[in-house]
Amino acid sequence: MPAARRSPAASYGMHLHKGRILLLRWVISRQYLPMSSWMPTRLHGRYHEMAPNVVPMDYTKDPDVKLPMQLIINMPELKENPFKERIVESFSEDGEGSLSFNDFVDMFSVLSEMAPRELKAIYAFKIYDFNTDNFICKADLEKTLNKLTREELTAEEITLVCEKVIEEADMDGDGKLGFADFENMISKAPDFLRKLVCKSSWKFQLI
Repeated sequence: MPAARRSPAASYGMHLHKGRILLLRWVISRQYLPMSSWMPTRLHGRYHEMAPNVVPMDYTKDPDVKLPMQLIINMPELKENPFKERIVESFSEDGEGSLSFNDFVDMFSVLSEMAPRELKAIYAFKIYDFNTDNFICKADLEKTLNKLTREELTAEEITLVCEKVIEEADMDGDGKLGFADFENMISKAPDFLRKLVCKSSWKFQLI
């Protein structure tokens, strides 16, 4: 399909596919760094500790084991994160919030401070897309702002901010943000999401 005719949803699908390829390359590259920097075995130890009666010590013996969302979101790294459910859902291959060990490695890899910014942007968009329609619409923005501000803003303030964001970032005038809009927005304000992360003292850095 010519690029000019590709729909925004199809375009984002391509970005997500590209993100998975980047993620694979990222995980592979990390394996060649000093073991003190990144260790798949250490991550498996964390995964095993959450459900030792379910997860075998030797991952290869039962690679299809999955842990439920409730166990994952109670990890210290996610427990205080207002987006914890969305983060886990976004990395869940089954779409129900359960994480296999491979999903678990993907999540830690993308949310580490050292992951490529391009990769973070792809998954940040997925996390903020609450209704999973491959766009960030006004409803998605409202949920995002309510979580970021711990619902401290009034409904009128939330509406005003959402309308302003869409007005400034919506390049094709369809009233919602496709991935290209989102990517353009964060490229113009490179510290925008980083400041939000630092302000909330999250232990994972989304972007």
